Order: sequence, then structure tokens, then C-alpha cells
Amino acid sequence: MTRRDSARRRLPFAFLTMLFAHGLSAAELPNILWLTSEDNGPHLGCYGDEYADSPHIDAFARRGVVYQNAWSNAPVCAPARTTIISGLYPTSTGSEHMRSLTRLPSGIEMFPKYLRDAGYWTTNNSKEDYNLEKRGAVWDQSSRSAHWRGRAAGQPFFSVFNYTTTHESQIRIRPHRLVHDPAKVRVPAYHPDTPEVRLDWAQYYDKITVMDRQIGEALAELESDGLAGETIVFYYGDHGSGMPRSKRWPYDSGLRVPLVVSVPEKHRALVPEGWTPGSRSDRLVAFIDLAPTVLSLAGIRPPEHLQGRAFLGKFTVVAPQFAFGFRGRMDERYDLVRTVRDERFVYVRNYMPHEIQGQHVSYMFETPTTRIWKQLFDAGKLSPEQARFWQQKPAEELYDLETDRDEVRNLADSAEHHEVLARLRRAHREHVLAVRDLGFLPEDEIHSRAALAGVTPWDVGRDETKYPLARVFAAAEIASSRDPNVEAELVKALDDGDGAVRYWGAMGLLIRGDAAVSRTRVALRRALDDTSSSVRVVAARALASRANAATDDAGASSDLAAALDALVHAADQRESSVWVAILALNALDALGERARPVAEKIRALPESGAGTPGRMAGYVPRLLEKIRADFDE
Repeated sequence: MTRRDSARRRLPFAFLTMLFAHGLSAAELPNILWLTSEDNGPHLGCYGDEYADSPHIDAFARRGVVYQNAWSNAPVCAPARTTIISGLYPTSTGSEHMRSLTRLPSGIEMFPKYLRDAGYWTTNNSKEDYNLEKRGAVWDQSSRSAHWRGRAAGQPFFSVFNYTTTHESQIRIRPHRLVHDPAKVRVPAYHPDTPEVRLDWAQYYDKITVMDRQIGEALAELESDGLAGETIVFYYGDHGSGMPRSKRWPYDSGLRVPLVVSVPEKHRALVPEGWTPGSRSDRLVAFIDLAPTVLSLAGIRPPEHLQGRAFLGKFTVVAPQFAFGFRGRMDERYDLVRTVRDERFVYVRNYMPHEIQGQHVSYMFETPTTRIWKQLFDAGKLSPEQARFWQQKPAEELYDLETDRDEVRNLADSAEHHEVLARLRRAHREHVLAVRDLGFLPEDEIHSRAALAGVTPWDVGRDETKYPLARVFAAAEIASSRDPNVEAELVKALDDGDGAVRYWGAMGLLIRGDAAVSRTRVALRRALDDTSSSVRVVAARALASRANAATDDAGASSDLAAALDALVHAADQRESSVWVAILALNALDALGERARPVAEKIRALPESGAGTPGRMAGYVPRLLEKIRADFDE
């Protein structure tokens, strides 16, 4: 039996049951079409960008509503899509890290399943790229041939078409025949103004023009099928541009996306008062809101577990005051950042401020802008705003989007903005506790705690005995604060009964550098025998970092040898999980020449492990390649 035959057989009971329940006829239900593009921010004419050439989306915007303050929640593709498909923050489900893989608990489905159960024909053309395992039938069709045309007669559809034309990989293909003039590019304040940077930006805008034409073709196809008057259409990008410091970084530049929604006259009862074609909305909306909004448009009450708010449809709710973003592991590099914005300000909280913004993500370094930017930094030829990407981070950042669109003037220490900082800081803390943010666990423990209990990470997050969040979060805040007066608290954390608290105790000492590590080396040496692999790795990195300090004492060489042995052991996937191996290799890479005594052991490390998820298979080899190449220089 084909998928289409299956849909036809399923239609009479599921579909008619839904119609009966809602008192609707088939003709009254809207079709819903999503047209999505990759790696592009709101660099479109309808958003006021005069350099852009986007006539089809601009014309579409005149028939719809332009959302001025739309966020993707995550500044990179897989976590962003995971947010959409689940209607849950990946920080709640343990799926925040790039190309990680975990499970939803029983009773919670990917949202197209609820549409299918209600009789909708659901198609995805074609990228999935979720950090959550699919369970059962999520889509009727999910392939490059998936289309609304496969549905049964009279059946409403929810169809997604995704365009990769603007993806990061496409803006650096050479040779390229430029259409946009590089001389007319607006170079953001954080990028150096060089020919390489201008060319990348110009090529990005060329790709937007090609993508715009594809969107126009899809809309024309809908019209030619006679469905335009029956179909609610969304166009959106999946996160900020593929340029460095947009993609992967949870500033507004990495999270703000274009979102335009058109609702035909027939279905205007599903939009809020004042919603008119050609207008603009300042409402804060985010990817977390897309699942409840689509269900609301289909007349389905969003399940209570969904963490977003419907902004259209029968179950529209009041607008939120804040939107939230996050950054976890980006490919092979660990980080932990949380972001909050209101209609004007963006607050950034860095929980690993010792890691620079521009960590060496191999895929990002394929872009010419990244390479020339780093070369100019190494040569001391950047302005302070441009150099910041390659320097350690402050614990807190605050930006005024009204006066500082490039987010380069940090107002966190401004007395004038103290109340704004306090309000957004409070919103961040309340959000972490409300969603039970699992990102404060080392990635290895997200999985190991769930496996030990035989449950999902979501379940772990909601069990205080398995995840004492308030205590862990408090340790993370102290550790990352850069407050020099908390060493005693950090040492005390190393003796806590929970491994995540001990992890943050070690992390806090690492963040504070040589002097703090020297004063607490005895406690850190004990931590090399911790039951938690992640604690052992962070403690070892801290101890090894001290070995090259000017204040070396007699114990420094012993600390270095013990720490390097611990890191090599942790980096061996025959002994450790892939998550611990990545953490250890990041530590060895950060140590640079201090790791040379174990260079041959590093060369002998395996590039894969028996339990490594296929989605993560390239990360350890990339780290090993870089470390080995640095030793060869």
C-alpha cells in the first residue's frame, strides 16, 4: 500500500472526526504552507535593506504581515529545527548541542503528528536535521519529491519547502560571477573592511536574489494549482546569515530572521484584530511559537507541554515580553551562552567566558572572511570592536538595538542601563528555572544520567533528585561571574555531591586563571580522580594551564604530567564517550605547546568510537587534525 493510499484510507475517520469535533467543513480548514530559507537574516527589501534585490518576497510581504522581531532561538540549523519540530526549547530536551541526538519522552510528539492525527496531509521537502530521534510517522512524505499534490481530494495540507541556496557553504564557492557590487556593501562594525569580506557579503546577497526567485516560483505554483485563496503561507529564514558572528552566535545578528505571513481573505477570522495585509508587527515571535501557531490555525488546541505561544489562529494568546536564545556546542567546540531580548535590548550571559567567540570551528574557517579576520587580529590590525571576536568574553553583555544595530557597544557596566540589565537578567534566570535548562550539565551527563535512570533527558530535567537545577545553576553563575572573591566557594563546590556542581567548581577556577589555580592546586589534583569524567577533564585543563605560568612552583611539572595523562585518557574513545573526548581534545588544543609532551600519544588516538552517533562522526577527527597540524608547524 502506498503512502497516498494510506492517507486516503486514514482520511475518513481521522479527518471527519476532527471536522465533527470543531463543527467545521473541509472547505473551512486552511491549508498551511511554509517556505523556508537557510542562513539568511532579514536582509531583504521588505525589511528596509536597499542593497538587497528580493522582488518576490517584497511583493509577498505587501500581501502579508512582516514580523519585525522574529527570532530563531538558536543561531545554527539543527538546534533551530529541533525547536520548531518539537515546540520545546532544546535546552529542555537535552538537544541544544549541534548535531546531538536524544529522545522525546512518551506522550510528546513532533508537532506534525498532531496535524496528521487530525487528518492533515503533511509533507516536508526535504531537510529534517533534528537533534531528536523521530518516533513513528511524523510526515506523510519527507523527501525531495514531497508535495501537497499527494493528498487526497479535499484534504487540507501542511507542507514545508526548504531552500539551501543561501546556506553558508554557498557564499564562499569560487569562482563566482558577482551581481551585487562589493563596493556598495555595508560592512558591519565587527567585521574588518577588506576585499575578502566585501566579496563574501556581496555573494551572500547574490544568493538571496536567487533564493527570492525560488520563493516566487513556489508561490506561482500554489497560484497555478488554484490554492492561493485557500492557503496560509509563511516565509522565514532559519537563523542569521552564514557570515561569522551571525551564524552560531546568539546575538540579534545570529538569531533575528525574516518572517512574513500571508493569510487569504477566506481565513481572516484566524488573525488578531489590526492584522492587515502590508502591515508590520512588532510582536516578539520565535521558533518556539511556530508549532502552537500552526496547530492553532488548524483549530487544534496546542498541547500544554508546548513552550511557545500561538500568535495566530483560534488559540492565539497574549504576546510575550521576552524572546530567548541559546548557544551550546557548535560542531567540535564547546560553549554555553544564553540570550534574552525585549523589543529594544539584547542581554547575553556567557557561562564560559574564557572561551573566545571565534573558536576554531573548522567549517566556519572555510569562509574567507573568517580567515582574513583572524589573520588581521594576529597582526594587531583590528579596531577594538573587530578584535573582540578573538578575545575572552565578559560574563554579561547588553546592547541597545535602537542605537547599536551591530551590537558592539556593551552597556552591561552602564549605570544608566542598570535597571534594564537587572530586568533582562531576572528574565533569563526565571526562564532557566522554568524550562529546566539542561545545558548546565556537561553534555556527557545529559546522556549518562538519562541512561542510568532509563529515562529521557527531558525526564531527568524534571526530577530534582537527578538534576538539582537550582544548585547547579547557582554554581554556574558563581563560576562564570569572574568575581575574584569566590575561590573558597568554588573549592567547596569541588566536594559537592552532584557532579555538575563539581564541574562548575573546576570551571570557575579554570576561568580565573593561573593565580587562582596555583592557590587551589591541591583541590584540583584531587579532582583528577573525580567519578565524573567531565570534572576530571576541566580540572586537568586548569592544572595544565598553570604549568607555563611565571609563578611556577615545584609542583607545576608534576601537575602538568598528571593533567596531560588525564586528558589523553579522556580523549581516547575506547575509554570515554565521544562527548568527553571532544571536551578533552578542546582542552589539549587550548594548551598548545604545553601539550607537546604527549604529542605522540595524541597522534595515536582513535578517530572514532563504538558509541559515536553518526551525526557527530567528524568532530573528533577535525580536532585531532588541527592539534596534530599545530604540532607539525
